Amino acid sequence: MTLPALLVPLEGRLIVSCQAPEGDPMRETGTLVRLARSAAAGGAAGIRANGPEVLAAVRQAVDLPLIGLWKDGAEGVYITPTVRHARAVAQAGADVVAADATARPRPDGSTFARLVEAVHAAGALVMADVATVDEGVTAAAEGADMVSTTLSGYTPQSVPREGPDLELVARLAARLDVPVIAEGRIRTPQEAAAALAGGAHSVVVGTAITAPTALTRQFAAHLGA
Repeated sequence: MTLPALLVPLEGRLIVSCQAPEGDPMRETGTLVRLARSAAAGGAAGIRANGPEVLAAVRQAVDLPLIGLWKDGAEGVYITPTVRHARAVAQAGADVVAADATARPRPDGSTFARLVEAVHAAGALVMADVATVDEGVTAAAEGADMVSTTLSGYTPQSVPREGPDLELVARLAARLDVPVIAEGRIRTPQEAAAALAGGAHSVVVGTAITAPTALTRQFAAHLGA
């Protein structure tokens, strides 16, 4: 399979997720842009970011492939849940639109295949965030340009786990012709390297790099604070 030109410089490289949850002090557009610039300065090959306003600002500040999403809600399908969200992400400047591609119903009643069609019409690629092998296979068949393990452990169809789902990475890589992106609970360079060794095209790391609140909480908990 011939890779889309955008994905070639991501092969074997790190994508940094520059996001912050609702209520976190880091959830401010200027702050997230500075995180993205810091990631680029540190050698990231791509950025993953959330929300049209942040995406537009990062697009202006960082000359790297930009994977965009729009989280709306916190239950069910909330990562770029509708065709409307997907179009807005593409219009904000994302090169790749990441969207939930699990088997769960979408809030607008649409299908993942319809979302893919809309994103491609807008000139962007699609990253399918999945939790299982079957979901990844289906997403690729429906036109996804890449498949990510983002949702493994976070849906009723997958098994919760402490670390990254390297088994899912390897199983998807063995089944799919499109690139597989390792994402989810990757906390160390060694785990990132293991994901590449297991067949991942690229590795996304977020919390371990860009989430000081969460990291501080971990240290505090271990010290009994």
